[in-house]
Amino acid sequence: MPFNENISIKKLMTQLEWDRPYSTQDLEAMGMPATNTARLAGSGWLKRLGRGVYKVPNGRLDRDKVLVFLTSKLPGIHVGGKTALAWRGVRHNLAHRERINLWGPKAVRLPDWLPTLFDTSYQSTQIFDDELPEDYGLSPLPGGHPRVLVSVPERALLELFSDTGKLQSFEETANLVDSVRNLRADVLDRLLAHTKRVKVARLAKMFAEEMDLPWQNIARKYSDQLGSSSRWIAVTRDKKTLSLSK
Repeated sequence: MPFNENISIKKLMTQLEWDRPYSTQDLEAMGMPATNTARLAGSGWLKRLGRGVYKVPNGRLDRDKVLVFLTSKLPGIHVGGKTALAWRGVRHNLAHRERINLWGPKAVRLPDWLPTLFDTSYQSTQIFDDELPEDYGLSPLPGGHPRVLVSVPERALLELFSDTGKLQSFEETANLVDSVRNLRADVLDRLLAHTKRVKVARLAKMFAEEMDLPWQNIARKYSDQLGSSSRWIAVTRDKKTLSLSK
């Protein structure tokens, strides 16, 4: 049966959401043959975002629906670190354009079209050992999209420590730690028990002791267990030297 363009376009446009991206496979599942998708984009019925990705022309993409789309194509990603703290109400500075810090289990390349919509970074730094379930300490925001996973404060703080001196200034980390003093001891204990990065454990201990935080005994225990008596030393992006002993 020949392709009836008018009927197919009319049906497709009534089904599409104006605030989310679609892959060629998504459109094919809705009844649009992949061979016709480029024709629709060429005639203005769809707007091409990147290779194999489209949206409704003049539609404004929703942040969470874009993240859901990424999750469907790149399983395991979540919002972490400084962004997760901010989305859960813990922030120090208001950025002119907020960066979305994404974390995932393996190295991947984010789509080239994503930075044109949102300032986004991605990393696959492995803070925890393989015995910790990948989704531990991840949950949707209250009232948020159920498929957008965001680090809880305890996990986000450890991710922030991992970024300190690299993507994150030492001073802002200190201010954020001071703003999230009351962490859940059981959650933090389990996360630190599976932490394999010496830097993260030692920063947790240092901040907890210097600020006299309620969870300093937990941080001290795992920092002492993880490292030797050698010092962890690094130069931050603002040219300061961090030297953390056991």
